[in-house]
Amino acid sequence: MSNDDSPRLIPTGKCWCGCLADVALGKFFARGHDKTAEAALLAIRYESSVARLLHHHGFGPDESVLDEAVRVGGWEICPHCEYAGAPASVRNHIRKYHQEKETS
Repeated sequence: MSNDDSPRLIPTGKCWCGCLADVALGKFFARGHDKTAEAALLAIRYESSVARLLHHHGFGPDESVLDEAVRVGGWEICPHCEYAGAPASVRNHIRKYHQEKETS
């Protein structure tokens, strides 16, 4: 969940990964560059991989980070399947994969 004391982030028109690519209005990253920036940050701050970061925080195959995100992180589970994500991601997922179920 977001912290109310956090500053509001404003897209600048340039990719926030640092590549200086122009991005669409309201976007922070060029397509796929959010994952590049995330991987770079992990390398810098944790000298690690996503798997090691998850393990460090007590998550892995037997302790689901997705379940914890639903429990305390504001994530939701798709009512039609096991997909979990932020509310906007779940809505997009439903539109893409379960449209027939929504209109029936």
